[in-house]
Amino acid sequence: MRGFLTSSPGASSLAASSIGVTCAVLALPPALPVTATAAASASSVTPAASASAGPAVAGSTRSLPLAPLSPDRVGGAAPEQGLYRADIACFSLIGVVWDDPDAELHGRVQVRTRSVVTGEWSGWQDVETHNVDHGADPGTAERSSHRVHGATAPLWVGESDGVDVRVRADAPVARGTRSAGPRAALPPGLRVELVDPGDEAPTEGAPVDARRTGPHTDAATAANADITGFGTTEIPELGRRDTGRELVRLQGPVSAKPHIGPRPRIVTRRGWGAYESLRERGFAYTKKIKAAFVHHTASGNKYTCSQAPSVIRSIFRYHVKSMGWRDIGYNFLVDKCGTIYEGRAGGVAKAVLGAHTRGFNTNSMGIAVIGSYAASKPSGAAVTAVARLTAWKLGLYGANPRGKTYLTSGGGNLYPKGKNVRLNVISGHRDGFATECPGKSLYAKLGTARSHAARYQGR
Repeated sequence: MRGFLTSSPGASSLAASSIGVTCAVLALPPALPVTATAAASASSVTPAASASAGPAVAGSTRSLPLAPLSPDRVGGAAPEQGLYRADIACFSLIGVVWDDPDAELHGRVQVRTRSVVTGEWSGWQDVETHNVDHGADPGTAERSSHRVHGATAPLWVGESDGVDVRVRADAPVARGTRSAGPRAALPPGLRVELVDPGDEAPTEGAPVDARRTGPHTDAATAANADITGFGTTEIPELGRRDTGRELVRLQGPVSAKPHIGPRPRIVTRRGWGAYESLRERGFAYTKKIKAAFVHHTASGNKYTCSQAPSVIRSIFRYHVKSMGWRDIGYNFLVDKCGTIYEGRAGGVAKAVLGAHTRGFNTNSMGIAVIGSYAASKPSGAAVTAVARLTAWKLGLYGANPRGKTYLTSGGGNLYPKGKNVRLNVISGHRDGFATECPGKSLYAKLGTARSHAARYQGR
């Protein structure tokens, strides 16, 4: 599994990209020598135009099939596939998908990309392969659609115009052991997805861009009309007293003093630039919010806070166009500066059914901190944002952030379908599914988030 080459001519560290760079008209620097014998000859781009057609207004997803690598590139007996292209239209996020959503990729995925800003190639970067733990619950309409695919986590690489990817299966183990055989295969239909997030999000007060509208735009905006004006790019924060008044307006008089945190500022889908025509029509709801699952996006930490809307647009497109989900999977996202973003459409104050914790999406919400936190510590601003968001949203449904609750499993690798499971009201993804998410460093901060959220609620 660890037998990869670890260096290539001209490789260098990835430079941070600028959100304002336009790459469709840039001349490409000389290509590095091709290292894979069979670069893919076919691709699909949806829905924007190809590289020769100018800049993509609404972003694009380019899908390129991987091919077996030549013997001089690989060592050992483990199957390996890859792709090298130095003539790619601009992209900023990369992932690998395959046909069967239930198949796991037992192996290693590495990529390097060429920066539009510097013209230099990055070093090899690992892509998180275990992504089967995200998604809709088994048996639901979203999960049962024939559009869903298996996939790695997406990796944010900044504005790039060249790609080199290699996928190697785990090396075969000794004959006669329990793991022999099946783990030495790669899932069929491997292809790399190159995502261009499209142009920047609108500013507050800007007219609605006709290029951004679609049949679902008004509905997504109207879903928040119970707490904010139509077409706003952000929902402003409220003080504790005004939040209490809003709760009464939304739910009617309460018999006792409510425990609810002040509503935090939330950037709406229009604020981060969602192209609503990408997602499925309508919304899906659950009955209530009893728990919050905290995630990381595993997309890397090489983004600036000004780039966060582009990262979210890329993840949105990856979830919908590459993985086949109805919308972005998370209900909310939080960047490293502590900004909170609306995720799946349907209304931030409502019980929107997400696709974040396989088996436990019903009666819960998913919050993803943008980045990878297996080794890197999350910022204090991000942890505070998680606490403020959960104090408000859980408070709308009477949940205590320091408490426990029961959720019924919809099926997963930890709990069978139908099992009633006792969980923390604020849990990590790994509490509902056997996964590394949200990374050990972020998971270690959940106790802080719980205590702060309870304090915001006045408990």
